[in-house]
Amino acid sequence: MKTRKLVETLAIASIVLFGGCTNNDPTKNVDNPNGIPLQTVVMPIVVMAGASDFALLAGSAVTNTGATNITGNLGLSPGTSIGGFPPGILTGTQQINTHLATQGKLDLTAAYNDAAGRTSTDIVTLSGNIGGLTLTPGLYKSTSSLAISSGDLTFDAKGNSNAVFIIQVASSLTTTSARKVVLTNAASASNIFWQVGSSATFGTTSVFKGTIMAMQSITFNTGATLDGRALARTGGIVLAGNTIVTR
Repeated sequence: MKTRKLVETLAIASIVLFGGCTNNDPTKNVDNPNGIPLQTVVMPIVVMAGASDFALLAGSAVTNTGATNITGNLGLSPGTSIGGFPPGILTGTQQINTHLATQGKLDLTAAYNDAAGRTSTDIVTLSGNIGGLTLTPGLYKSTSSLAISSGDLTFDAKGNSNAVFIIQVASSLTTTSARKVVLTNAASASNIFWQVGSSATFGTTSVFKGTIMAMQSITFNTGATLDGRALARTGGIVLAGNTIVTR
């Protein structure tokens, strides 16, 4: 009897011990306080080819008001209207239906399709407002619109300067006024790719990072800044006293 009682006591103690170690929340990740799972599948970079020659590249038109400052080339194809330079300052060249612009648009289409077609066994689904989140390298997908509206969005490369982030946005992408995209732990704007199914709009004085590939249009409200590229396949790009730098 004493032996049987001892065995039963040990069995109960084992259940309590190992049961306390069980994680019933599959999204909990001690390495990411937001609970976004770390991905193990490494995403190759999206090859931009001729589209990388441009800071801005649009399909229908580019319009600017105010003291916009662009570092990089400004391209348009098949549209013909680029307005507002000056007062806008372009440290680069205007390419309107040149070979460079036409090839850039072809390469933009290829890059957009590449980003849109990426898959992964580790893919993370995002929805609604993603402000306040921290994203680590990998592939992210939404089935509708995304917004950065109630906090800043952080990209954490975990110390790998070559880490790639791809965000597939099914429809629109928006940021509200003064919201920021923040880079940490060696994250690079040149390795962040936003594939946007419709249009992108950036709020007043917002700070954004990465290459934006929008199917339709891109709008920068007053004072918004971009470290990266703004590339619109079919629509136009609207500027209003913005700073855009391509590194």
